[in-house]
Amino acid sequence: MKRCAGILQQKTKEYTGDDTDRLGAFKAAAALQHTTPERALAGMLAKHIVSLYDMCFADSVSYEESVWDEKITDSLNYLFLLKAVVKEGNTNKQD
Repeated sequence: MKRCAGILQQKTKEYTGDDTDRLGAFKAAAALQHTTPERALAGMLAKHIVSLYDMCFADSVSYEESVWDEKITDSLNYLFLLKAVVKEGNTNKQD
């Protein structure tokens, strides 16, 4: 979890620049794709899941622990970001 938090902090500036909205990249991707931020993020997450799936089913290939750590951390971080997008969406809904 500490690794996940560290990576998220490290990537904040790279993906958000000076924007205070840490979820802005997913909202921008959603606008480009004419979809929701959840769906845009899910598309980005799919890339990481497919990579993990490929690693799990690779025959006669052994990956170093650092490669597993990177792929798993990236996947977890996208899930944490999805939770934030969902939470923000629920907060912004009007009754």
